[in-house]
Amino acid sequence: MSKSFTLESRNPEQFRRETRKSNLIVMGTFAVIAMTLATLSVNFFGDPEGGNFRWNLAGVIAGVVVTTAIFRLVYLKQPWMESARYNWRLKRSLMSLTNIMHQLKAGVEVEDPVAMKAMRFYHQGLEQMYRLENNESALADLLPDSRAHQSRLEALEINSDQGTFHPEWVDQLKAAYKKKP
Repeated sequence: MSKSFTLESRNPEQFRRETRKSNLIVMGTFAVIAMTLATLSVNFFGDPEGGNFRWNLAGVIAGVVVTTAIFRLVYLKQPWMESARYNWRLKRSLMSLTNIMHQLKAGVEVEDPVAMKAMRFYHQGLEQMYRLENNESALADLLPDSRAHQSRLEALEINSDQGTFHPEWVDQLKAAYKKKP
């Protein structure tokens, strides 16, 4: 991941409505294309006596390939995909930090400013994701840790509003807190 990602204010109800719509469009596209290609492959190559599993499977696999191409070349550029694109970028940013959580926690323990900022972004990003997905239970579990970390930042006079993820944080933390063999 080479570009930074900034949290944006999103209305959770609208977000869920928009992501449901985009998911239904993609799933509907796949269903129609896969069923059509499976039917065509059986009609053209299949045996009238039956036993056409491989042709049905070939049609479904071709449906996955065609739907993926349509998704990447057409759908991703559509305005109705904005919430899904945002969600994907948010989750990719969070996963980048989750993948180095041991190094991140090691940096937080020694109050490394980069680690402190990265952990704050992680908390803020998770809070937003939980709110957008209406996951109140996970949000309630996260908030005490998030607030405690925010207080630590303020005590260290580090800005506690870390709404932007900087990918170079990952490389810096990996280098500084390598796992010991």
